[in-house]
Amino acid sequence: MSDSGTAAEAGPILSIRGLRKAYDSGTEALKSVDLDIRRGEIFALLGPNGAGKTTLINIVCGIVTPTGGEVRVAGRDWRADYRAARSRIGLVPQELHTDAFEPVLSTVSFSRGLFGKAPDAAYIEKLLRDLSLWDKRRTIMKELSGGMKRRVMIAKALSHEPDILFLDEPTAGVDVELRRDMWALVRRLRENGTTIILTTHYIEEAEEMADRVGVIRGGELILVEEKHILMEKLGKKELNLQLSEALDALPPELAEWQLELSNEGRTLTYRFDARADRTGIPSLLTAIRDLGLTFTDLDTRQSSLEDIFVDLVNQQRDDQRSAA
Repeated sequence: MSDSGTAAEAGPILSIRGLRKAYDSGTEALKSVDLDIRRGEIFALLGPNGAGKTTLINIVCGIVTPTGGEVRVAGRDWRADYRAARSRIGLVPQELHTDAFEPVLSTVSFSRGLFGKAPDAAYIEKLLRDLSLWDKRRTIMKELSGGMKRRVMIAKALSHEPDILFLDEPTAGVDVELRRDMWALVRRLRENGTTIILTTHYIEEAEEMADRVGVIRGGELILVEEKHILMEKLGKKELNLQLSEALDALPPELAEWQLELSNEGRTLTYRFDARADRTGIPSLLTAIRDLGLTFTDLDTRQSSLEDIFVDLVNQQRDDQRSAA
């Protein structure tokens, strides 16, 4: 990793201000994005396909030229001091681009040299062992499975010992077992001091790993929040009642709770804010009893990050329609 401890290193490891990207066609891929990334965190950037996730990463990594805005890497402007800034960043792109006829060891070692780093056989060996690639070090790239090729891409990105690692859709197209292996790997990298920024449209990936979550849609960063605070702030709870006898329709006496009837009339669902002074549950249960209804089971469920994400995107879409 790069040296730290100077005054410039005290702030965010990555600071983005007013970052924009517009094309000649008039399409705005990014609309004045502001974002600070803390040292040593796992930050998940969530958004549907075409939201601007990859554009943002490619600008920071120097692959795409922005229309406006600035990026500072460990306090240094990424244009004025490009070589120093870029040396602190590793990128694992979404698409697998590898040297098909080169062995794994040569591929990774070559990537280290591209950043002007002196050869370090011990570091490369440790890196390959950490990624379960050492036994494959002499294997030609084209002979590897898709999952192993993705591990090699991570090794290439880490070969020059960057402080920041971008993972663009790291588990797209891989099976569930490999996905969980990747999650474990990302956590180990963070424990070693690497800052991880991953883009994903797999909600469970962000829910499983991230310290903070950003939601991007239509080139706009619509929310950045600590994951646990986001869950507490926006997450609702559901109360599900399994009725003894099915209902054909909701009784009008229960209208104020805005219940949902499902499972062929056998399940009543009530959504509530667990942080509210009054959840409405005691009065609901009283009303149900007064109607002579009985239930065989009762359970509650916390909203998932997926529920929250869908609500946020729908809310923004509704706000835009209202403004129009």
